[in-house]
Amino acid sequence: MDKRHTDRSLYFKEQNYTLNKYILPFIERHKKLDKNTKVLEIGCGFGGNLVPFLEKGCQVTGVDILEHSIEVAKRELDAENTPNLELIACDIYDVKGLENKFDVIFMKDTLEHIPNQEKFVPMMKTFLKDDGVIFQGFPPWRNPFGGHQQMCKSKFLSRLPWFHVTPRWMFKGILKLFGETPSKIQGFLDSVYDTRISLQRFLRILKKNDFKVLERQHYFINPNYEIKFKLKTRKLWKIFDIPWLRDWYTTTVYYVFKK
Repeated sequence: MDKRHTDRSLYFKEQNYTLNKYILPFIERHKKLDKNTKVLEIGCGFGGNLVPFLEKGCQVTGVDILEHSIEVAKRELDAENTPNLELIACDIYDVKGLENKFDVIFMKDTLEHIPNQEKFVPMMKTFLKDDGVIFQGFPPWRNPFGGHQQMCKSKFLSRLPWFHVTPRWMFKGILKLFGETPSKIQGFLDSVYDTRISLQRFLRILKKNDFKVLERQHYFINPNYEIKFKLKTRKLWKIFDIPWLRDWYTTTVYYVFKK
């Protein structure tokens, strides 16, 4: 497992770097971010992605299904003394009181963990103001590390590309063979393998629910890798932006869309 997954300050630093350099400018081409902007992050985890929005003065709400993550976020972000911050521990399918409230819905590396995206993606409309926008950034399932194998305890598996695209029983067997714990294996199955999403399926969901894509960007080298691995960010060349095939080598996608 990478150090960044256990060192919270390093993880926050990486998140802040990518958001400030790449994601916030991407969003701000379509929606101004200031003290009058209400932002919702779904799957906020420990709250690292919320910091750049707070620094811009936005009114920020973070929701995460894990109560422990929200408790950590409250401590890390000093929630009691941050009046423009609200943190909610709840399954997004059960959350109440957020209807028609937000100018921006933000999700990064979360969509691929949410079950039943065909139900969830259109549900986001209920949280959005009529002129609001949604940012989605996620790794297509078939990309080299779309199985989140970097989270494996085994150093070999954490660096082994594409083994996650095997059948479910084989994926489970490989994890077991290399010593991953039963709880870790179940976590991979429940919130990675069973919730996987391809770029093509994501686009079909948008089309079916009459979302309008305002801007998109596909990356061959994820902007996160710039600070994580010292690799230069590379956008996917148009010549390689081929439906289905691109899922195998696109490490992340950014989309801004609206109702």
